Amino acid sequence: MKLFALWLVVILQVRAVWSQNQSSYLEHFWSYGRSEPVYPSPDIEGWGNWIVAYTKAKALVHQMTNEEKNNLTYGYNSMTIGCSGISGGVPRLGFPGICLQDAENGVRGTDMVNAYASGLHIGASWNKELAYTRASYLGAEFKRKGINVALGPVAGPIGRVVRGGRNWEGFSNDPYLSGALTGVSVRGLQTSVIACIKHLIANEQETYRMPPMFLPGSFNQSVSSNVDDKTMHELYLWPFQDAVKAGVGSAMCSYQRINNSYACQNSKVMNGLLKGELGFQGFVVSDWGAQHTGIASAAAGLDLAMPSSSYWSNGTLSLSVKNGSLAQTRLDDMATRIIAAWYRYAPLEDPGHGLPTSLLLPHRLVDARDPRSKQTLLQSAVEGHVLVKNINNALPLRNPKFLSLFGYDGVAIRQFTGTWMGLDNSLSYPDGTPVDYIKIAHIITSSADPNSHLPGVALNGTLISGGGSGSNTPAYIDAPFDAFQRQAYEDGTFLSWDFSRVNPQVNPASEACIVFINEQSSEGSDRPDLADPYSDELVVSVANQCNNTMVVIHNAGIRLVDNWIDNDNITAVVFAHVPGQDSGRALVDVMYGKQSPSGRLPYTVARKASDYGSLLNPEVSSGNQNIYYPQSNFTEGAYIDYKAFELQGITPRYEFGYGLTYTSFAYSQLAIQRDPEVNIEYLPPGSTIEEGGLPSLWDVIARISCNVTNTGAVAAAEMAQLYVGVPGGPKKVLRGFVKQSLEPGQWKEFKFELTRRDLSTWDVTKQNWILQRGGYPIYIGKSVLSIQLVDTLRL
Repeated sequence: MKLFALWLVVILQVRAVWSQNQSSYLEHFWSYGRSEPVYPSPDIEGWGNWIVAYTKAKALVHQMTNEEKNNLTYGYNSMTIGCSGISGGVPRLGFPGICLQDAENGVRGTDMVNAYASGLHIGASWNKELAYTRASYLGAEFKRKGINVALGPVAGPIGRVVRGGRNWEGFSNDPYLSGALTGVSVRGLQTSVIACIKHLIANEQETYRMPPMFLPGSFNQSVSSNVDDKTMHELYLWPFQDAVKAGVGSAMCSYQRINNSYACQNSKVMNGLLKGELGFQGFVVSDWGAQHTGIASAAAGLDLAMPSSSYWSNGTLSLSVKNGSLAQTRLDDMATRIIAAWYRYAPLEDPGHGLPTSLLLPHRLVDARDPRSKQTLLQSAVEGHVLVKNINNALPLRNPKFLSLFGYDGVAIRQFTGTWMGLDNSLSYPDGTPVDYIKIAHIITSSADPNSHLPGVALNGTLISGGGSGSNTPAYIDAPFDAFQRQAYEDGTFLSWDFSRVNPQVNPASEACIVFINEQSSEGSDRPDLADPYSDELVVSVANQCNNTMVVIHNAGIRLVDNWIDNDNITAVVFAHVPGQDSGRALVDVMYGKQSPSGRLPYTVARKASDYGSLLNPEVSSGNQNIYYPQSNFTEGAYIDYKAFELQGITPRYEFGYGLTYTSFAYSQLAIQRDPEVNIEYLPPGSTIEEGGLPSLWDVIARISCNVTNTGAVAAAEMAQLYVGVPGGPKKVLRGFVKQSLEPGQWKEFKFELTRRDLSTWDVTKQNWILQRGGYPIYIGKSVLSIQLVDTLRL
């Protein structure tokens, strides 16, 4: 027995050594030599509008000891302030630290705030002015709560993986649309606070997003997004460049690896692309728990670690400067970047004063809401609705006598605590299996089977946002049923409803039957499908009994409809996305014709899931291949969504940019005017980087215009879209959009500008944007497939 025990000890020791050696081998094999090293980290320059804040920051940092500078670079756990993260301060010099708080769609997890329409919903509005106004009111709410940094907007994920769990947080999977709305959102937020553009970069799936937090001793690493240089610039970096051009004060590095180097220690991404090529002047903050090294992450460009740091605490950085393992200039730059952003955008004296650590304990109410935001809350909810089917003018509704309402999404959740991060209405699967906090925790920390998913449908209440840190806290929830009851009172309509059964009985006297369903999506879990069978069964059941069935889908991502869309009894379909707290009121405005729908799809809806090809699902390791170091190879390049559909000749159900209104529009008189004074040489002139990159990339080379006439009988807004055929690239790329309201019979001129950047491609050899000579097809239309006018720009 003793001999057996001795042999067992030896065997276990050998296995431990073998495992350690195997782990070391895999680490060296995957993590070295695959992402270009870029050092040193560029210092903040204080360009343009940064100069005053930069000068003040330099002077303040000069008075600090290295220990005090070190203290600024990581967060700590506060027992009195409820911020998502709070940094250290230097009280003797009057710097109190900064409060960082979720997220891009509203202040999360507290009281006396509003729940705004989510990023995807704003993407469906295609409205830059509305996006700016929304962000301005959002930023003001953050400021009133004592928050310095609003953790948004989202430029990544852009939406490469169709089932990606966080796609709903961003605006669109098109880089131009995403970038345009990102830029104005940054400007809006920064009228009050520091915006934080996230997640840097190529953070395109939730599966394997981090090493498993609840599996100690595991060798598993996060997925690596393997992206070539051309694709990085033309797709994933594009909206981040718009954010930097807008003066964004902070950027969040993501969880996953990029070309096998973790994002928060990737010198190519932070030093080379963000701070070097784009001239970023703010600070880089880690996603929560995304720091994996100490000196290496600092040297690679990380400035602030959240929510704490075992690597930088206890004076590690100041000691590293003393022993020569970290440059003094790097520590100075880290502190200067943080202080400069604070001075420029949010020099608050009492960070986090409106955020209690617990809403269940006595606390002072700080009302962050502005009554003037009501119209923006409603209008941003209205304009994200996309009408995709309307047979025989079934909509708008006109004083109906009898409506029947069905579906679990019609009513608000019975209890909302905010503790489930937007998942309060998603705590059961369609088969009745409950979801508990432990299961959620394991899934969102990559500690569960990679094929495990959170519910793909929110059965316990109407969907106003997706789940996770990007969710928001509503002041109220105006559910569809609430709004339909109010309208019924005004019109004298009789309502019948059943929000419980999947196979309800329908009164045959109903003039119309409206079915409310949803598709949930959340941080930490990629979606289980694009069309849940439970909801489809409900739709078909009602449609089989009612010849005027209308379907409203609150979808936090792409939702397929081909299981029932061709049913003759289904007369109208609305993609209602994730509209925030004014959900019902906005829906009634659209369905009753108080406003003509003006939303357009910011993505492509396929006829079947397989049409998305290899981009349908997240990368999941199979067998023993890359089981510890999962690899996701972005070999499709820039060809995602509509670009891939056109390349492969696949006809979608509803194309990118599609959406119906209650009127009709005619396009005419396309005109192209090239500016002869603007340089059109192969390489952009100049070599001095400013905020946003080379200034000449923003030179306007051509101006495009056309006339649009409302030929129908209803006032409505038209969204004219400009696509360009850049030589050597996709057949069409979006390069402009203009939204204007037109009265019946009225026409307006729609104007677009094309910059050098819009017409350029990235040359991996010259490491620069190049402008090719030749013809550039110009397309103006109602969607990427509904092209109304065509001409050619010649350079």
